[in-house]
Amino acid sequence: MSVDSKTIVQALHGVLLHLSQHHYPHVPNPEGCKKRASVAVIIRVRPAYQPIPPFNGSTVAVNDPETPATSINQFFSQQWVQDGDPEILFIKRAGRPGDRWSGHTALPGGKRDAEDADDLAAAIRETREEIGLDLETAECLQTGNLPERVVTTTWGRESLMVLCPYIFLMTGRTVPPVQPQPTEVAAIHWVPLRALLSPTTRTREYVDISSRLAKQGGPVIRQLLRIFMGKMMFSAVNLIPSESVYASSIPGFVPEKGGDAPGPVSGWAQAPYGIPHSSQSLAFQQPLLLWGLTLGVLADFLDMLPPHNALKLWRYPTFTTPDLRLLVYLFTRSLRKNNAGDLSAGTWPNQTAVDATTQAIAVAVSETEPTPSTHNRVGIGGLGVGSDPRHAVGKMLSGYYERINVAIAVFLAYRTILGAAIATWLYRTWRRRRQSNLRIFVVESRQHL
Repeated sequence: MSVDSKTIVQALHGVLLHLSQHHYPHVPNPEGCKKRASVAVIIRVRPAYQPIPPFNGSTVAVNDPETPATSINQFFSQQWVQDGDPEILFIKRAGRPGDRWSGHTALPGGKRDAEDADDLAAAIRETREEIGLDLETAECLQTGNLPERVVTTTWGRESLMVLCPYIFLMTGRTVPPVQPQPTEVAAIHWVPLRALLSPTTRTREYVDISSRLAKQGGPVIRQLLRIFMGKMMFSAVNLIPSESVYASSIPGFVPEKGGDAPGPVSGWAQAPYGIPHSSQSLAFQQPLLLWGLTLGVLADFLDMLPPHNALKLWRYPTFTTPDLRLLVYLFTRSLRKNNAGDLSAGTWPNQTAVDATTQAIAVAVSETEPTPSTHNRVGIGGLGVGSDPRHAVGKMLSGYYERINVAIAVFLAYRTILGAAIATWLYRTWRRRRQSNLRIFVVESRQHL
């Protein structure tokens, strides 16, 4: 079920007003983790189409520029906003060797530097550097934040950084032109909230995690795991941009060869690194998938907006290999059932999983002083997002990856035993046939003699 823009605008007004009045609390760095990073959730409202009247040669009075809205209520009280279409800005990261985020769809932002006054200042600075958009102007309102998260390595083995998302609302009819920094950003995309919330844009992202599960096993072990386990499937959203700006100075943007012949980068690398296939069309706009860490950041925010169906649309991570997928289903069935039951209680451990590389965890949050028993747990009612249990799409993976680990262990053990049994059977069959052929050969030889 799709929702029209007016309904989304009305809901967005209430959500932003509420978040501006109920900020999510600060999350300190875990022991041994010093890095912090910030991202900017930048929202604008695209005005509805209005035709421009033709010039008739007469003098036209120049209207005074609109005074920027100074509050959320003032902004949403304007008729052009009520009739407009809300959008969020995403970037497609450029390809950089050794960068785990290369080619990913993300929000503008980055690591906090020593000169940044706080996490908010880091989000503002990184946005200015990456896309040339100033968030400290009169036409931009900082309207709160989303839960801060501890980003960890695969299944929480090591804390990498604390991620701090901030929400910004552009209040002008037109947004200043964005300018992607080509070494960091391949493209910038404005995506309507209608597209993010539509069931028809939901899809899966397929990730090869064999190298992450066997870092020390060498290429042979990784290849065996790739064959046995297939790929891991994660819930994703297929982004449909209303407007895109590309870093035209990246190598290969203008093809050096005619037609669809690959440029200086091989075909398999073109999609991840944002390099076009051809200048004949917009084919270089490869499918933009919102998944992983960025989807984890936006999950709760999207679920606050109608039709409030993010929970129903979201899918648990699993594998492409049928028997491993069956084991994951069996080992997690009771947990998923219990989690769905606990969800109706209005409180939930805020553990937003993202991908096979990282998972995001919002920690130690409540209106009162957190106790040791509430560490790594978030009370929904105490966060200013309401007691509606549907606001929990990003919090359903509590304990899920632990069960996946067990399923993988059982799968590898049974596959190993099955493989050994098949190899033994083949060897014994070969030996029996060899001995049988040898006996036949001996008998025939004696008959000839």
